[in-house]
Amino acid sequence: MQELNLKVLNKVGLHARPAKELVKYSRGIKSQVTISYNGKSANIKSMMTVMSLGAKQGAEVNLKIDGPDEVEVAQALTDMFAAGFGFADEL
Repeated sequence: MQELNLKVLNKVGLHARPAKELVKYSRGIKSQVTISYNGKSANIKSMMTVMSLGAKQGAEVNLKIDGPDEVEVAQALTDMFAAGFGFADEL
């Protein structure tokens, strides 16, 4: 299992567009990924539960990744968070 603590950089937090990118990414992986924030957890395959975490800009979220491709998934998620999920105008 891989465990990461990553900071949300997007100005409006983990809203619809970043959540959609997580869900889209999750379709191509074999590992299970759980994201947690402020006592709540969500599977990244569910856009609504990811958004319901309420993680705002600057929030540190915890990700637990378990599965055969966990090392690659951990790196990809680290890169996605660092790049603001591809929405550079929101950083």
